[in-house]
Amino acid sequence: MEKKSHHLNIADILRSFQTDPVKGLSSGEAGARQARDGFNEFEKTKHTTLWQKFLSQFKSFMIIVLIFAAIISGVTGYMNGEGITDAIIILSILIVNAIIGVFQEAKAEKSLDALEKLSAPHCKVIRDGETKIIESRNLVKGDVVVIETGDNVPADLRLIESINLKIQEAALTGESVPVEKDADAVLPEDAQIGDRINMAYSSCSVTYGHGKGVVTAIGNQTEVGKIASMIQSVPDIRTPMQIRLDKLGKTLAVICLIVCIAIMVIGLCYGRNLLEMFMTAVSLAVAAIPEGLPAVSTVVLALGVQRLAKKNAIVRNLPSVETLGSTTVICSDKTGTLTQNKMTVTHIYAAGKLYDTSESNPVINEILKMSVLANDAVLGSDGTALGDPTETALIYAGVKYSADKNVLADVLPRVAEIPFDSERKLMTTVHNNADEDYLAAVKGGLDELLANCTGINDGTTIRPITEKDIENIHKANMEMASQALRVLAVGYKSLSELPLTITPETVEKDFIFLGMVGMIDPPREEAKEAVRRCKEAGIRPVMITGDHKITATAIAKSLGIISNGDCVLTGTDVEMMSDEELKEMAGNVAVFARVAPEHKVRIVNAFQSRGNVVAMTGDGVNDAPALKLADIGVAMGITGTDVAKEAADVVLTDDNFATIVSSVREGRRIYDNLMKSIQFMISTNLGEITILLIAVLANLDMPLLPIQLLFINLVGDSLPSLALSVDHADNDIMRRKPIDPNQGIFTKHFTTRVVIHALIIGLTTLAAFMIGSRSSLDVARTMTFATMVFSQFTIIFSIRSGHNWFTHKIFTNRWLWLTIVFVTALTLLVLLVPGMQSLFKLAPMTSGQWWTVIGLSFGVLAMSELFKLFTNKAS
Repeated sequence: MEKKSHHLNIADILRSFQTDPVKGLSSGEAGARQARDGFNEFEKTKHTTLWQKFLSQFKSFMIIVLIFAAIISGVTGYMNGEGITDAIIILSILIVNAIIGVFQEAKAEKSLDALEKLSAPHCKVIRDGETKIIESRNLVKGDVVVIETGDNVPADLRLIESINLKIQEAALTGESVPVEKDADAVLPEDAQIGDRINMAYSSCSVTYGHGKGVVTAIGNQTEVGKIASMIQSVPDIRTPMQIRLDKLGKTLAVICLIVCIAIMVIGLCYGRNLLEMFMTAVSLAVAAIPEGLPAVSTVVLALGVQRLAKKNAIVRNLPSVETLGSTTVICSDKTGTLTQNKMTVTHIYAAGKLYDTSESNPVINEILKMSVLANDAVLGSDGTALGDPTETALIYAGVKYSADKNVLADVLPRVAEIPFDSERKLMTTVHNNADEDYLAAVKGGLDELLANCTGINDGTTIRPITEKDIENIHKANMEMASQALRVLAVGYKSLSELPLTITPETVEKDFIFLGMVGMIDPPREEAKEAVRRCKEAGIRPVMITGDHKITATAIAKSLGIISNGDCVLTGTDVEMMSDEELKEMAGNVAVFARVAPEHKVRIVNAFQSRGNVVAMTGDGVNDAPALKLADIGVAMGITGTDVAKEAADVVLTDDNFATIVSSVREGRRIYDNLMKSIQFMISTNLGEITILLIAVLANLDMPLLPIQLLFINLVGDSLPSLALSVDHADNDIMRRKPIDPNQGIFTKHFTTRVVIHALIIGLTTLAAFMIGSRSSLDVARTMTFATMVFSQFTIIFSIRSGHNWFTHKIFTNRWLWLTIVFVTALTLLVLLVPGMQSLFKLAPMTSGQWWTVIGLSFGVLAMSELFKLFTNKAS
């Protein structure tokens, strides 16, 4: 029944809900209905505990592999009498990583809390024939609610009375102008929410007039309540990088398992004992798995969060930082996101010509003077206008043209008025004028005003209005309407004396037509450039709005969102399509107009099903489900509702669409740097596997022990990887196509570079081992250890650039240099201090051996650059 309420007339509504328009429900009947239907509040899902959040951090396959590695390492270390230091270090890293993740979690549980705050706490209701103030949660279906200017609507209402009633529905529909309501209207059953002028919806606010309505839906059954249910039902979306890291973990686990089994079999074939080969296999497991990768990826994203915060983007969901860089479609709300959410006068028709607001003539000044007089908005001492958005736009325009509302109120005090109503579509005020006795100012609908005009001010004289004048006025009106401008006609007349009764019949006639004022919620200045940069970066901007098709199209064209071949769909069009049809059409649609919340969710789904990574920007309650469903939800921080902010992954503190483009650039930078870190860690880890595998195949002693491998992985790998995270972005980063979300980490180019680097590191360190073996096994391991660590410092410069390392601004990343100095100091501490030497089972080296280590380390860089030179020429 709730869905059809706008389709029924007032008598049918009263009969359907068994209520009386004068007496309302009885207290007994209200109690019975509350027992049956429950309270007017949203159902809440249970919040997860901190412990549950903590455990959920260990679901990643990579984390599970590392836990098993830590357990095996601890058991074998204990059995071998070497302690469980390795296991403790690995588990400590995982616990710290989980704690960081717990503090980043938010989303749906707060979205419902914010929705509750939106509900009006008290309301006026008629029960037992009396008007009472009750808690909104106690409303029931069939209650008769009284609403007036300034009230929040407490539940969904079918209006049964509306006196000059206007309701601001921007948060629900996206339409920036308050909707004029008409209780007597009976609408088609398929009318969209924004077109239901006989309904008032929960959480919207009354900006003008007053009325009464029958409660048709409460709690989760209201339109806002449906949004609450939709937020609960939307599944959490995994980011592309989370998927890639999971695949990486599985790949490394398989490689690790195969290599470990192969080595055990080979060792047993050589006649080595089972325990020794098991320990060797554990060493390889430690070498194969980048223990620091989860921590590095978390810290890289956290550093990105800090950088974005400085650029007015607060990231609420840590992995979403990287997702920004993979964005292929931005579905943006219009009102308050692409536009200023502030009605503004942009054109004025005066003296037979259409002017923009940069021009001036005496008639324009007179038009704005009259539009400010026939105006109920208030101009504060701080220059801020309060009132209906249309009227505040006129107040601001008046200030620009020296028609200050407060000054005019002193010079021409108002003595009478005829308020605007939906039938006359006019507002008239009468003012005391010392020169002319009285002045009547009028503004309103064009046809209604022209019907009451006998004269026109053509800029030079005041004369009778002709058919030719009316024809020209209508042409100008059509031109303004084609630009999606909201048009108000303005006129005036002089009165020698006040009529005995101030009524439309006695005052609203014989006006002099002055002109028309055109206004619109204009696009943000910076949004056009942001849209251009999006397209240059291969990102498709799409407007999704609850506003009218003609308005949305005009704004989209002015911003460059609509290109040749693009089309515009309405919510009705979307409703008539199947999901498959919508998916097919989505690729050619630039604007979705007059849409409802459930349409936005389907639209986001349609783009995602085409393989896109979708960012959804918005600020209203109506945006929340789509914000949560999108791969990356971006809410406005200033004009955004709490619901939108809590459902989003990113909140823009400056409400600037252009900020999202900067955020995308930062996301791409983070992706690039994370990939550099992964490439660096896997290359060095596979280098370790290479030397260990060769040693087993050649029946040599183990070149590196587990504790030495752990130092290399956690100190030599992880810390430089963190430094890579602050690398500067490439100059062409926003001229590249977005990263394919289905592209894994191991692309052909990535795999080739990793394998070559691993071979270079493995063979070079093997050479160090063979040279050191001439002295002793401990020296050989020491030279291998030192070469492995120092070669990582050289090859990192090759990995951070696809070009020659010495031309890639090598001194731009001071953190990389500081990290190298710090890790070098730690390594020297281990190599030179006797106590540390014995802990890590190392031996002193001669000066000749030191020079060999240094030469081999720089040789790694030389071979890497040589390989890069040949591959770049080949490509």
